[in-house]
Amino acid sequence: MQHTSNHGNTPGGAARQGAAVPPPTTLPAALRRRFPKYSDLAPLMQFKKPEFSNAARLRRASTIWDLRDMAKRRTPQAPFDYTDGAAEAEITLRRARQAFQDIEFRPGILRDVSNIDLHTSILGRESSLPVGIAPTGFTRMMQSEGEYAGSRAAQAAGIPFTLSTMGTASIEDVAGAAPHGRNWFQLYLWTDRDRSMELIERAAAAGNDTLMVTVDTAVAGARLRDVRNGMTIPPALTLKTVLDASYRPAWWFNFLTHEPLVFASLSRYTGTVAELINSMFDPTLTFADLDWLRETWKGRLVVKGIQTVADARKVVDHGADGIVLSNHGGRQLDRAPIPLRLLPEVKAALAADRSDAAVILDTGIMSGADIVAGLALGADFTLVGRAYLYGLMAGGRAGVDRALEILATDMRRTMALLGVSSVAGLTPDHVHLPG
Repeated sequence: MQHTSNHGNTPGGAARQGAAVPPPTTLPAALRRRFPKYSDLAPLMQFKKPEFSNAARLRRASTIWDLRDMAKRRTPQAPFDYTDGAAEAEITLRRARQAFQDIEFRPGILRDVSNIDLHTSILGRESSLPVGIAPTGFTRMMQSEGEYAGSRAAQAAGIPFTLSTMGTASIEDVAGAAPHGRNWFQLYLWTDRDRSMELIERAAAAGNDTLMVTVDTAVAGARLRDVRNGMTIPPALTLKTVLDASYRPAWWFNFLTHEPLVFASLSRYTGTVAELINSMFDPTLTFADLDWLRETWKGRLVVKGIQTVADARKVVDHGADGIVLSNHGGRQLDRAPIPLRLLPEVKAALAADRSDAAVILDTGIMSGADIVAGLALGADFTLVGRAYLYGLMAGGRAGVDRALEILATDMRRTMALLGVSSVAGLTPDHVHLPG
């Protein structure tokens, strides 16, 4: 009987009948294990010398929050909390920052963003960045360089610096420290009009081109951190502050070896923050006082503390060249309106009135992306207070420079990713603010 093979009819049969079989897979040379050579390791073993200086720490800071962390380590609790805190339960400040976090950007693609221009115009003059330094009180208490560092950093950056009535350097000294800068003066109208008039005349004589009157301070807000810390001007050396100073010696050394705090509006004061504020603020202010101020001040007049559309329209009707949408950084009325959320409605209302008044945004800004969002929603300009003070407390003038550098870097990157090459190119189409 003849035996018939059926190998050709079974799976694999063709291979057994002489079909080519692939050779075993060979690993590429790059994937074969070998003992490393020194010449391979040497380029990877270039260890940098550790840097522990504060200048190195500032260079490593990538965000304003990083500067805040540095500031908290370097500053006693009472002055740090004065800067960092807000009124009552601090709901307003949290909501203001949350509003920026809720922003959804809407980027455009295939745009030429090889050159990002951050220049803008505010109140008749150019600014290198669309942000200025807001007025802050007791600034040399946060760090001994205080307003001198802020005004010089602003001058170097080509942006406005605003000196507060409750600042700790005189109008004349700030003008001398930054003679080529754009200096603004913030005014609290006192019950004593003669003293207010004296400040106005000094501001004009020192070359300040803009007067910013703050109107949301009929009384002092309940800043509970200050109450709990027993915050006084100047800081008192209690057992608590001595213990606090034991691991922040640089702050106390600077504070005790420099000129005692001198205010822009009064030479010396001893008492609590709330007592000072309530002695200065005038609860009887009305729009008639704004009319008096408009007649008295010949430069640009800006009203800070606007929190409703109706008040925005009214102060412009009474002669304001600009408004600052601000709830005082959440430091006055808790649960106050959030400026970023109010911004589109105010902008639309003033446009309907055919007003060319500048709309400036304040409160809650902690990044350049926040600034970009505000500009896109209609702000002509922005102000930063805490963001600059965190830099000041972290490293004096160098810290303020770093804060402004971080904000500018953030803005350039955000605008490039949005497909926008200039401040003027930002529109509401670039952002969405959920209701």
